[in-house]
Amino acid sequence: MRIHITEASSVGLTPSLRAYIEEKIGGLSKFVRRFDLAGVAEVYLEVSRTTRHHHKGNVFRAEADLRLPGKILRAFHEAMDLRIAIDILRSKLRAEIEKYRTRYTRRSRCVR
Repeated sequence: MRIHITEASSVGLTPSLRAYIEEKIGGLSKFVRRFDLAGVAEVYLEVSRTTRHHHKGNVFRAEADLRLPGKILRAFHEAMDLRIAIDILRSKLRAEIEKYRTRYTRRSRCVR
């Protein structure tokens, strides 16, 4: 599974943050292996800051598109800290993968 990270100009993507993203989002590859037989699954992740004006509330945003064969799974989250947003984004994306997996297995087990 390949991870493409894009950033807004307001967020500095440090090497430690890039490693954190690859560790957290890359861990989802074990759930995608069943569908990714050709190795074409890709994650497009965007991290940004919603605004510079407000200093309180949900300021950071993490958004991901997971492209599987025949399906695009999408999740996003806004939080006060970018690492928290990435953690919650990972759990939301995992829930989407689980939902896709149950539909996929249910479809293959049906009587034709």
